[in-house]
Amino acid sequence: MINILLAGAVSLLITLFGTKFWIGFLHRRAYGQFIRSDGPTSHAVKRGTPTMGGVILVLGTVVGYAVSHLVLWTPVSVSGLLLLGLVVALGGVGFVDDWLKISHARSLGLGSVAKAALQVIVGAVFAILALQFPDHRGITPASQFVSFLRDVPWLWLPIPVAVVWMVFLIAGFSNGTNLTDGLDGLLTGAATMVFIAYGVLNIWQGNQFCGRASSFGPKCYDVRNPNDLAIVAIALAGGLFGFLWWNARPAKIFLGDTGSLAIGGGVAGIAILSRTELLLLLIGLLFVLEAFSVIAQVGYFKLTKGKRLFRMAPLHHHFEMLGWEEVTVVIRFWIVAGLSVITGVGLFYAEWVVGQ
Repeated sequence: MINILLAGAVSLLITLFGTKFWIGFLHRRAYGQFIRSDGPTSHAVKRGTPTMGGVILVLGTVVGYAVSHLVLWTPVSVSGLLLLGLVVALGGVGFVDDWLKISHARSLGLGSVAKAALQVIVGAVFAILALQFPDHRGITPASQFVSFLRDVPWLWLPIPVAVVWMVFLIAGFSNGTNLTDGLDGLLTGAATMVFIAYGVLNIWQGNQFCGRASSFGPKCYDVRNPNDLAIVAIALAGGLFGFLWWNARPAKIFLGDTGSLAIGGGVAGIAILSRTELLLLLIGLLFVLEAFSVIAQVGYFKLTKGKRLFRMAPLHHHFEMLGWEEVTVVIRFWIVAGLSVITGVGLFYAEWVVGQ
């Protein structure tokens, strides 16, 4: 438990104090955000706000993880490194996207095809590696079963299909978090709740781990390295919480695609490695709704030849167009995220209690 708290504290301190210097660095080089011309007019004042804040978030997470192991001299795990690698790799894709926006002075970076291709490549590499490295009991970091509260025994997938399923989750949630990151503090606050929830789930899985003689039973968890997954989850939560100081309205810096894609990768990766893939649809409900609103808007527009289902997508812009203040949208969406997180964690715990 000490190394979990240490990782969160170190990551929080790095983002809380380091972001100030990163903002100054970006200001001196005029590396600011370009705002989409078809967005809400109230967002025009945000033009030029420093972006790529995700660099500090990823740095804080990596350093927090490393320090927690070095100080207590505990070995790293395959699962922890895979999850961390996914966060860094998707953060790298986002960094390229952010850099192209800045260097070309426009609101569009990587083309949609190139961005999707890079997400698929990163996701595929993660999925293939996660199905390797069995431990002495034959347990690999990821599973060929589709999971809900744990692996579903009758939903076994051949390796190629399992890889496609994991890539779908990673690409879907990295795009979902990317779409959610449209208002000051919205993604930062919601993702903090999600990672805290997964930290709690991973700690519980570690306490009820099938590899421990005291926990062995019909409801123990066959999850590889749950405590190390908790370290990464709390490092991400701590980093996001510290970053929120600077990202809350009025934001002094934005996460950028560097941060939003890294967060999406972390969310999907931890669900895959903790065997709670379908539960993520509830815990990360806000990200699902934001992504679905864009899909529904585009589909409805094409089917009706020009009509719109929402005043603007993603969903948070729809409520802005209805006249809600930005801070009102953020707080109410945080409430939705909090309720979905609490419900998801409650369902996870209830399944274990009922099975005893």
